[in-house]
Amino acid sequence: MSQYPMTAKGAEMLREELNELKSVTRPKIIEAIAEAREHGDLKENAEYHAAREQQSFCEGRIQDIEGKLSNAQIIDVTKMENTGKVIFGVTVTILNVETEEETTYKIVGDDEADIKNNLISVNSPIARGLIGKELDDVVNIQTPAGTVEFEIIEVEYI
Repeated sequence: MSQYPMTAKGAEMLREELNELKSVTRPKIIEAIAEAREHGDLKENAEYHAAREQQSFCEGRIQDIEGKLSNAQIIDVTKMENTGKVIFGVTVTILNVETEEETTYKIVGDDEADIKNNLISVNSPIARGLIGKELDDVVNIQTPAGTVEFEIIEVEYI
C-alpha cells in the first residue's frame, strides 16, 4: 500500500471521526436494528432495511478511516525549519501577477482538502505547481481558465 500524506491536524480529525463512529453511531445503529427486528416480518420492514443500510455505510467508513490512518505519513511542518520552500503542509500566499489578487492556501492531504477554508489538496493543479518552488519565485499554473502567473510572496511553516 502506498502512503497517504496527512497533516497532524488532519490525522487528529480522522481519529475523532473514527471514535465518534465506533462509540456513538455504531451503537445507535445496532439499537435501531434490534428495535426494527421487534416489529416482525423483516421482508417488508423498511426501518430494518434502512438501519442495515446505515450500518453498512458506517462499517465501510470505519474501514476506510482505519486504512487511511494505518497508511498515513503524518507530516508536521511546525517542527521543521522554514527554508522558504513550498512543501506539503505549508501555508503559502500567492499573488496573481495579472490581477494583483492575493490568495493564501494551506497544502494538505486529499481528505483534508476544503477549498472554502483555503485548504487545497497536494494533488490539486495549484499545489502541484507550487510544490518545490521557493519564496519570490514566479510560477505559471494551468487552471481551467488557462495559464495563470503567480508570485509566491509568503511561505509559512505553521
